[in-house]
Amino acid sequence: MGNLGLSSRMRIIAGTKRGMRLLGPKTEASRPITDRVKESLFSVLYKYDLPSGAVVADLFCGVGSLGLEALSRGAGFVTFVEQGAKIIATLNRNVEKAGFVRESKVIRANAFKIGAPLNSEGQKYDLVFVDPPYAATRSVEAGSPLSRLLDLLGEQTAGDGIVIVRTGQHTSLLDRYGEFRVMERRRWGTMGVTILQKMNK
Repeated sequence: MGNLGLSSRMRIIAGTKRGMRLLGPKTEASRPITDRVKESLFSVLYKYDLPSGAVVADLFCGVGSLGLEALSRGAGFVTFVEQGAKIIATLNRNVEKAGFVRESKVIRANAFKIGAPLNSEGQKYDLVFVDPPYAATRSVEAGSPLSRLLDLLGEQTAGDGIVIVRTGQHTSLLDRYGEFRVMERRRWGTMGVTILQKMNK
């Protein structure tokens, strides 16, 4: 555990666990979201009546910053999907520290391949965070890994579900992917955030 520690850059900023600092690697290879950007993102989500009571998936979740923030703000359940074994260990410690073990599930897998797996009750997701490495989102056209992931999520999200895709600032997603339509595009610093909504047929 010598390479882990409380990160001064990552914490839960609102809700029942407000102020809780998250464990993270001391050598920062990840792209933690600043408090200001996270607050701006969740302010946008409130317009969609999220995350209160929502079933949420946090894909490429790292140490769980977005999913834990959603739980702190009233989400009903979060599925975390992350591939890195060392990061999973830290994620589990953060979930335990926040007291959200019963309200969450941690899956070690490549989210590009499995998307957001449904739970045993077959519940679909109201909100999905998609935060892969920027290099994996430079290609956004039909047939790209991101496009194929959104196809998967079309089957795994609720009728008006929201998907949040985080990319580099210069990446621009297509206006539509299958059942998903871009609702908003935001840029904060060096990152871009695209909000897509599943359109009822």
